[in-house]
Amino acid sequence: MILARGITKTYRIGPVEINAVDSLDVSIAAGEFLSIVGPSGSGKTTLLHLIGLLDTPTSGSISIDGMEAGDLSAKELTRLRREKIGFVFQEFNLLPVLRARENVELPLRYLKVPAPERYHRAMEALEKVGLGERANNRPGQLSGGEQQRVAIARALVTNPVLVLADEPTGELDTYNTCKVIELMRDLNRETGQTFAIVTHDPMVADYTRRIITLRDGKIASDSAGPEVEMRCDDIR
Repeated sequence: MILARGITKTYRIGPVEINAVDSLDVSIAAGEFLSIVGPSGSGKTTLLHLIGLLDTPTSGSISIDGMEAGDLSAKELTRLRREKIGFVFQEFNLLPVLRARENVELPLRYLKVPAPERYHRAMEALEKVGLGERANNRPGQLSGGEQQRVAIARALVTNPVLVLADEPTGELDTYNTCKVIELMRDLNRETGQTFAIVTHDPMVADYTRRIITLRDGKIASDSAGPEVEMRCDDIR
């Protein structure tokens, strides 16, 4: 699914060079449900952006679904991101003037999907996350947990093989954190989609099947997660 070989990402701050990611080898198989953890500045988000093709490595190579990113043009990379990768961010990034359904439709607009099909697929995605009845609400009319579920529906609407989530529960309380991760894990089990979640929250990591720990841009450990069973209603 994802194979990163010897990837380094170097930033220059004045005369100083910083390796945010330092010669990493990472492989992620299709259908995995994993978390990427580590202290602030360890390279978690940089790694996520690299494997999501939002950024390019200073050195090393990345292949996704058998395609070498370094061999693709900018246009081909954009299409690969749009068709195969869904992104979920901490800030939701919903457009406040659009209704939930319209926000979910946006990736399909970029792919030039006809309007009737966009509507059908957006509603189907919202139903998956339990928000079919809230399709006509704008973000300001939704709770934080509901907004994050809209963002997840938007990430899923193109049927991506890979979903990348960067601190998706950072703005949520414990109950909604549990419900959002439960939703992601259920989708992973039902659809076989691959999920990689960057998180600072040990509870989130405990729900995953694999935990990659970064420190100073390097992999400190890569181990099986406990995959704790969820009882979200007990949190209330």
